[in-house]
Amino acid sequence: SDTLDKNDQDLAVAKMQEYLDKRQIVPLNIAVTGQSGSGKSSFVNAIRGIDNKDEKAAPTGCVETTMEVTPYPHPIYPNVTIWDLPGIGSIKYPTAKYLKKVGFKKFDFFIISADCFRENDVKLAKDIQKMKFYFIRSKIDDNIRNEKRSQKEFNEERTLTQIRSNCLQDLRLQSPQVFLVSSFDLKLYDFPLLVETLKEELPELKKDAFLLAMPNISLDLIKEKKKAFQAKVKYWAILSAAVAGVPVPGVSMAVDTALLVAVVTRYVLGFGLDIPSLKRMANYSSVPHEELKKVIMSPLIAVKVTPELAEEGTRLIPLLGIPAAACLSFTFTYRSLNMILNMIDDDAERVFTRVCT
Repeated sequence: SDTLDKNDQDLAVAKMQEYLDKRQIVPLNIAVTGQSGSGKSSFVNAIRGIDNKDEKAAPTGCVETTMEVTPYPHPIYPNVTIWDLPGIGSIKYPTAKYLKKVGFKKFDFFIISADCFRENDVKLAKDIQKMKFYFIRSKIDDNIRNEKRSQKEFNEERTLTQIRSNCLQDLRLQSPQVFLVSSFDLKLYDFPLLVETLKEELPELKKDAFLLAMPNISLDLIKEKKKAFQAKVKYWAILSAAVAGVPVPGVSMAVDTALLVAVVTRYVLGFGLDIPSLKRMANYSSVPHEELKKVIMSPLIAVKVTPELAEEGTRLIPLLGIPAAACLSFTFTYRSLNMILNMIDDDAERVFTRVCT
């Protein structure tokens, strides 16, 4: 407020922009480790929303495909990195030196993946007890399929309870957090609960980064993303009002237009409605890309929205139904962003529902 009182709009704009950008680029480093063949790399790909056959995918296979600590940036949010770590106890990464060799201090949390938990997994958990770590029991879909074939009276809930019980016995740790997961369909089993748990346990500044980077695995998660975006609308509107004070004809409109487009671009990317994200979702879900596009009502999908689009912002304005000469006041920006956010959220829900049917 002091800055605004001094009528230094440039500095006010810069400070507000800095606040919003800081939340956009906060780094988040997630480590995924586990023995070879445990489904670790498939999980790394799944939480980035990409198919195992994608050119940016972590290589997968029954033998150890991860020989080095390998970073995989999120395809939309490069500040979010999923690290695929070699299994503990290999010749190159012996148990005693494992944490030091993988550079454990840089990670916000560890996910230990296994199709059955072994001594080395327990040892690693004990070594990182002061850090946040979570166990995922992978390949649950395989187990369910096998049980269905082999049991006369198959009961999915009973099978899942038995698997959980076996995990807890194998780990022999006090209150371990174990989540049952299928990397080939994250909507199933415990992955939504894992996302909720991680979000709650992350520091405030990193929550949004984590939330927006997650694939749309439930309607609840889509609503959470909407809430995260909604919380920032007033700040964008304040920034718009501050820009309006710049006493150079034409500058306010140009900057304001770019600002509006930059925010809308974030919405489209965050909800996974840009063309590359929809194509990834089509590959992942086996629902054709054109089918997904059909359920989208907003005109935003008609253009190829990329993070760079904000710089050539004026192309999007007619699509949003905003007169080019409109004076983008605080109220106008606030209402416009809320209206657009509702529209894009509805589209994301329709796409998710189509994928699930």
